[in-house]
Order: sequence, then structure tokens, then C-alpha cells
Amino acid sequence: MPLAADRRIKILERVAEGMSIQVADLARDYSCSEMTIRRDIQRLERDGFLRRTYGGATAHLTRSLDVAFNARALANAREKRLIALEATRRIDDALMLFVGIGTTAEQFARYLPARSELTVVTGSLPIASLLGTRPSRAVVLGGSVRRDELSCVGPSARATLERYRFDLAVLGTAGLTARWGLTDINDDEAEVHRIAIERSARLMVIADGSKLGLAARSMVAPASSIHILVTDSSAPEGELEALRALGIEIVVASSAGRRHEEEADAGPAADTGISSPDGQERTEA
Repeated sequence: MPLAADRRIKILERVAEGMSIQVADLARDYSCSEMTIRRDIQRLERDGFLRRTYGGATAHLTRSLDVAFNARALANAREKRLIALEATRRIDDALMLFVGIGTTAEQFARYLPARSELTVVTGSLPIASLLGTRPSRAVVLGGSVRRDELSCVGPSARATLERYRFDLAVLGTAGLTARWGLTDINDDEAEVHRIAIERSARLMVIADGSKLGLAARSMVAPASSIHILVTDSSAPEGELEALRALGIEIVVASSAGRRHEEEADAGPAADTGISSPDGQERTEA
């Protein structure tokens, strides 16, 4: 039987091939129980990749079916959830937030408290979709949409940003080092984030340890512009020390936060089970 992470990647590949999967078929093919497959599907849905249906799952309508992208996101999914949950505890009394793109930012949005006085501006269509049904106000930048990230870039996106000032910007990153600061792989996305940082009183970066020590091609901001970095225990200690020396507050999310993560996931919004007349459990998007 494949390891859990490998099995989940294979499930994503099956969805990409056929747009739907059946629990019984996967259990047979991967020599495991149907309960194991259901847990895999539940985890993939929680991470934003799938929608559960009766007997299986279909592709999530707001997430790219680029399996390579999904596999990269899946690799550190648990760490990203813990980082996101820790980050939501540190927004303090901020009422105007800018939230960037990426799977860690999406998890952050998922765990944001439901506060009617909160306004979240984002270039991420998945985040706007997630927050659009909550009491808080969600503003999407508009403009050209990048297909791989489903994010808004270009002149219209930049013009929308110019209309706001933010108490806090919360950004993921493709790379972060003390020397090169925040970097991105896309010039247009980097420009959007540069403007958001300029218009924010504080900057919080949320990044798993695999991003620290890496430098992508597009400069976003110097490391000294960061007020808080929330990461996980896999972050290289040498890089963390160099960032601390710049006056950045470093927060390392640990497995101690898992209980709070499970409590958040176990709330009413996470309960998608519906009892059918025959007593069998159904799950719906």
C-alpha cells in the first residue's frame, strides 16, 4: 500500500484523468480499506483540492487541476494548516487585511474568525470565493486572471489596491532569505504584492520551512520590511537567526497547535455528513 502522501497524489491524478473517482475502486486498486480512502478524500477536500460526493469525489471547481501544482501543495499541507491557524491568532485588532495568494494563504483565510467588521482584500479567486459567504467583507482585485494560481494581476488589480490602506498584509512567498528578502516566481504577482506592502502598516509572512533559504527571480520586498514570520519547525535555523537579527518576530507553529486545528475543523461548518433514509452516510460539497 502506498504511503499516505503518495496515495493522495495518486488520487489527484485519477481525478485529473477522469474528473471523478469511486471509493470502492480506489480501495481495491491501492489495497487498503474504504475508510482509509474516505479519510484521504476528506483531507484533500479540507486542503481545497476535491469536493466529496456520495461514493467518491469530483474536482474542486475553484482549484487548478495541474497535478504537479497540487502535488507540491500537498507535500506540506499539514504544516501549512498549522502555520495558517497560528497566523490567524496574530492579526490582533486589524480591520483591513490584504491576503496574498497560494495554498498557505488559502488556509489562513479558511481559519480567519468570522467578524463582520473585518474587510479582506485579495487577488486570489479561491480566497474571495471562500470568504464571500462569510460575515466579513471580501474584496477581489479584478484584472487579468492567472490560470495556474487563479489570481488577479495587471493594471486593474493595481488600481484597485491604490484605493485602500491596510492594517496588515498577510503574504505567502516562493522564497525568503535574509539577503534577498521576499521573492516570487512571477513578475506580475510580485508587483501586486509590492504595492500591498507599501500600503500596509504591518507585514506578516506565512511560509513553511521549505521556502526559507530559497530565492526566486522576482524581488518583492527586503526582509527588513517583515514584522512577523510564521513558519514551522523544518525551517533552517541559520536562516531564522539571520532573520531575527533584522528585528523580525519569528513564530514557529508546532504540533501543539494540532488540537486547535482539529477543533476548528470539527466545527459545524466542517460537518458535511448527511444521513440518508437508508441510514448510510452521504457527503456533499
